Amino acid sequence: RGGGPQSANLRSHRSPVGGSVSCMDPRLAALAAAQHGVLSSGDARRIDVPAVQLDTLERAGELVRVRRGAYVLGAPYRSADPEERYRLRTRAILRTRPAPDAASHHAAVLLHQVDTFDVDLKVIDVASLVKDVRLRSGLRTHPGATLRVNTMPTCRVVTLPTALCQVAGWSGTVAAVCSMDDALHDRRCTVDQLTSATSVLPEYQRSAAERAIALTDAASESVGETRTRLLLRDLGFRVTSQFKVTRGRQVIARSDFLVEDLVIVEFDGLVKYAGAQGRDALAAEKARESDIVDLGYEVVRLIWADLSHPD
Repeated sequence: RGGGPQSANLRSHRSPVGGSVSCMDPRLAALAAAQHGVLSSGDARRIDVPAVQLDTLERAGELVRVRRGAYVLGAPYRSADPEERYRLRTRAILRTRPAPDAASHHAAVLLHQVDTFDVDLKVIDVASLVKDVRLRSGLRTHPGATLRVNTMPTCRVVTLPTALCQVAGWSGTVAAVCSMDDALHDRRCTVDQLTSATSVLPEYQRSAAERAIALTDAASESVGETRTRLLLRDLGFRVTSQFKVTRGRQVIARSDFLVEDLVIVEFDGLVKYAGAQGRDALAAEKARESDIVDLGYEVVRLIWADLSHPD
């Protein structure tokens, strides 16, 4: 009614995400877009956007408050998968933290765009200038003054080899090996770099990281394959990854695993069999399997549900 600066901030304009009508201040919208969809109350104060507008935008669904003072644009957050939501929350929370802080553990692994398995998406790990590990409201801070970090466009993260080794100590061997395999397969790091990174861990976590590194296999092409390999080994089988099935000098198939020189094991996520092209892929797979059986191998196919029921 008065036409002052605050009412001007609330005038509608086109949102930078999705094109819908928005009551977000244009400067705030531009800042959030530049910061990959996240902002803090401190960011808002810096460009003269009052706290009351953040409350209004949260009630309207244009912002999602993920922790005190940390916000994510509502539309991309609601449409994101769980891992991307976690990345958005992590970036937003880091906007509220002191400058030296950096994402660590599986938070850093996910920001590095490496696959994960069985990590806690309710907890965000941060390396900080603290003396002891603290967990408060889903944020776990770790002593990290001496850790090397990478600076990404919107946040700081510990280096990938360090983050992968940290996962072993907090999320377990299988979680660590799944992520390590993915990073090694894509040549995002090397075994030597992983081994060197163990030196920055607390002593009680080093052995866990070393055990995980010893179980890695850069030939693994997916989390499902890694889990299959670890399960077969835990059950006492000899396993060869990415085994080439040959007839004379001709390679007729490359299988996920050869077990005890007798059984071909394939992990099958089933995604590739969806739709018309999937039916063609399935037919080709059946013909390939027939050739393998003709050479005297048994063929066993596993899906995700089998990995949870080894019996």
